[in-house]
Amino acid sequence: MTSRPALEVVRCGLPVLVEDGGRPGLAAIGVGRSGAADRSAWALGQRLLANTDDAAALEITYGTAEFVVHGALTIALTGATVPATVSGRQVPMATVMVLGDGDRLALGAPETGLRTYLSVRGGIAVDAVLGSRSTDVLSGIGPAPLTAGDTVPVGTPPTGAFPVVDAAAPRRVPSPVRLRTTPGPRADWFAKAATLSTATWTVSPDSNRVAVRLDGPPLERAQEYAGRELPSEGLVSGAVQVPADGRPLVFLADHPVTGGYPVIAVVRHTDLDLAAQARPGDPLAFTP
Repeated sequence: MTSRPALEVVRCGLPVLVEDGGRPGLAAIGVGRSGAADRSAWALGQRLLANTDDAAALEITYGTAEFVVHGALTIALTGATVPATVSGRQVPMATVMVLGDGDRLALGAPETGLRTYLSVRGGIAVDAVLGSRSTDVLSGIGPAPLTAGDTVPVGTPPTGAFPVVDAAAPRRVPSPVRLRTTPGPRADWFAKAATLSTATWTVSPDSNRVAVRLDGPPLERAQEYAGRELPSEGLVSGAVQVPADGRPLVFLADHPVTGGYPVIAVVRHTDLDLAAQARPGDPLAFTP
């Protein structure tokens, strides 16, 4: 047993990431914000546990993970709804739970959605890099992804703050995911008939925390822009960029800070959490 409360990864289908609110304000030096892909799900976990607003949690992609508790911990699960048990006993989502030393938390695969957040009162206490404990998979900044056998320490619970609710309503990911957009700076580069909202797109297996990549009918360039290239321009979360193959992608938390393909639209910030929960094969639609 470790000398301080901790969580040990016993198994995981995909690497587990440590994520918090990210490292904003560093794009000018080439560092993206990163942070939790579904920020509202991460934030709900911190509110349930009365954590500070910079607390780090574990981001678990597609469930199928198991953890063992060292010491006593207070936790909550938010984001994509997964079947969960503590030492064989079924437990609900978005609920404050106290776990004892040696308890095992096992997560199955979600029916809908992609990313589940395991928040712990006191936060995951790995070292911060550039002011954040988030793992940026594009740049490699932040703690290494966790795999079976890794253990992470848990921080000291905030003094004078205590959970005041037992549970919150879990959110279900709709199908199709609908993302509201505003026109992007290069919307005029595309033919008038080539609009995002004329098709239902399918999330590609190549998607990750950098971007949701979409399969569907290629978007055609306007004749005057056919074959033209752009110098690199600044990018923001939610930018819908269209590479040379005409199939759009929606940039998420670990997006690059610059890019050279035209941005046809920008997803409203409030809808990006839904985009982060879209998984390969899911239908996705845009609403202007």
